[in-house]
Amino acid sequence: MRMRLQYFRFDKDRRELLSLSAARALALFLGTFSFINIVASFRLPGLDANLWWIDLRALPELPAKFFLLLSSLVLISFAVRPPQSNWRRITTVLFTGLLAAAGACNSIKFYSLMAHGTIRPAFPLPISLFILAGLILICRAASRPDFHPAQARATVRTTGLFLLCLLAFPFAQMLCFGKTDYRRPADVAVVLGARAYADGRPSDALADRVRTACQLYRDGLVKKLIFSGGPGDGSVHETESMTRMAVQLGVKPQDILTDRAGLNTQATVNNTERLFSQINARHILVVSHFYHLPRIKMAYRRDGWDVYTVPARETYLLRETPYMMAREVAAIWVYYLKPLVSHAV
Repeated sequence: MRMRLQYFRFDKDRRELLSLSAARALALFLGTFSFINIVASFRLPGLDANLWWIDLRALPELPAKFFLLLSSLVLISFAVRPPQSNWRRITTVLFTGLLAAAGACNSIKFYSLMAHGTIRPAFPLPISLFILAGLILICRAASRPDFHPAQARATVRTTGLFLLCLLAFPFAQMLCFGKTDYRRPADVAVVLGARAYADGRPSDALADRVRTACQLYRDGLVKKLIFSGGPGDGSVHETESMTRMAVQLGVKPQDILTDRAGLNTQATVNNTERLFSQINARHILVVSHFYHLPRIKMAYRRDGWDVYTVPARETYLLRETPYMMAREVAAIWVYYLKPLVSHAV
């Protein structure tokens, strides 16, 4: 009986240490991410990506930034050395609790928009709900008066969980944001290219994107389509393959514009922005596969365009999807960090 009680206590201590390590790792990730975004936004407003995890647009811009800056410092402080004094515990719980309240409001707004049909999520859990759960975990850990000294030495575990956060965050964006359909009336829909076979046929991925965009056109949500892509496997360009399919699906040729230099996501963003000016487009929809949409949204937003994304309706789950999602994890962080580094040097 005594051995069983000792094992239970040991197992409970181990769970508590793991919980504290997870809270520290998450606090370090959110705090560092927020701090970098706030500092970067003072130089270039488009670089602020805090909207990816919390929406404070109901507040005036400067107070919201100041609050997030203080919150980031509190979270980083908690992660580096969990509070043992009462004033640090109270401060950490206060700021984390306010962030959790904002996360709860974001989640309520998500389900309100879903109920009204404004958004159509295929994955009905907003990222704000996961953030809320994480902030509650941090609050619980910070409020503990019986802080375990061994937790201060658990740097390996905390570092490992921090790296896990770096991987999980893009995946959450792909599933929660990428899988949500934000379609609404707009001036134009941009369709990003994918493989076109040597005989000119669009690949299944490309066909899914074109078919989704053509449905937006037939439903009267957009007046024009912009097809952006690069060379195909043969002599037929991706945009030419896309145009042929769109015409067959009832799109008027005069309502199609093409960007034949869309060799990558950033090139598509740059090239289509010039086309927006030519056709006086202000409201934009973007169509691609769900795993691609967070990076597209980020690239447009940094140039001042608040586009709305529509995930391609897939006829079946592509075999390449796990690989493409894994690749997007790296691509998202590269697209996020590259402008920060280039403006820092």
